[in-house]
Amino acid sequence: MRSTTKAILAVTIAAAVAAAATALAFAAVHPAPPESPAGAGSGGDRDAPVVAFYGDSYTLGTGASDPSKRWSTIVSADRGWNEFNYSVNGLGFVNNRASTPPDYLPGDGVAEVLALDPDIVVVTMGLNDNFSMPQRATEIREAIRIDFETLARELPEASIVVVEPFWYTDARPESVALIIDWVREAAEDIGADQIQGASRWLEGHPEWMAADGLHPNDRGYAEMASRMDQELAALGL
Repeated sequence: MRSTTKAILAVTIAAAVAAAATALAFAAVHPAPPESPAGAGSGGDRDAPVVAFYGDSYTLGTGASDPSKRWSTIVSADRGWNEFNYSVNGLGFVNNRASTPPDYLPGDGVAEVLALDPDIVVVTMGLNDNFSMPQRATEIREAIRIDFETLARELPEASIVVVEPFWYTDARPESVALIIDWVREAAEDIGADQIQGASRWLEGHPEWMAADGLHPNDRGYAEMASRMDQELAALGL
């Protein structure tokens, strides 16, 4: 009986992940252009820190009623940061990339972050790569390493903050823990600041999710902003 229950649970999780992969891939057809310093939450102060957010739909703010409601913009407004949001629906370390590391082309998030020469880089990647596991496991792990090493080498004066990849359901395929480990290891290798536990910030709160069931709503992003604010303050940022 126990083995049968485990088998049913495994099939259920696999089906949920497959359905989400299809929905997220559909939303990831065209990358959104990065925001300018005059964008929501940037503050417009030329002397304020320039902060580049490099992430996926959870940092782009998909599901929010307005870009000003996404967690990155809330955090930036509270801190007076100049926000540049280089986030794209469906983006991962290998998924939906404009180019392949280390040959970054214009339009790729890493290339855009390097061109900005920011004071702070906040990386929130990895969720979408679960939908390419295990087939592209080796490629994903290598892309994480190259991305982080490139950011550290080319932006030696910048503070790099690596956030544990977000996740959106209480059910978690084995790939989630694997990618979290790879991100943590690569961040440690470059001496980046890290924010752990972000994959569970939405856990147990379906009321924080938008109607699509895949992304946070305004309340969810506000909760994420509150948690992120606490973590950044603990890092001295």
